[in-house]
Amino acid sequence: MAYIVADPCIKCKYTDCVAVCPVECFFEGKNTLVIQPEECIDFGACEPECPTTAIFEESALPDKWKAFIEINKVFSGATAPSDADTTGWPEHMKEAIEGDFEVWPLITESKDALPEADDFSESEDKIGDFDVTPFAG
Repeated sequence: MAYIVADPCIKCKYTDCVAVCPVECFFEGKNTLVIQPEECIDFGACEPECPTTAIFEESALPDKWKAFIEINKVFSGATAPSDADTTGWPEHMKEAIEGDFEVWPLITESKDALPEADDFSESEDKIGDFDVTPFAG
């Protein structure tokens, strides 16, 4: 069973999890990360490294964040946008995958968190702030 990055990562994007992952399964957007479930080997080293408690084993993902299962699949390229169940997604995300959708780039090394990460680290219900833009360096 794969791990899922959920709501608490949005607007924080700490990457401690990336540094301990034994496989390359993290993908980077402008303000969050996702895990590619096809590549995740369920090792679990990433979960305790996340300072915002944003990573969950899929079976332990809180119901309020179930939409993140499909979000992780789509933005990491594991599921085609046309095949995604977008239940629970804000409109801006649904619209983004209808147009010229771009899978996010792989991230393989840890880097600094977003400048405002500490301010948003304990915030919840940030899905409306999910930026669909791939990280561009």
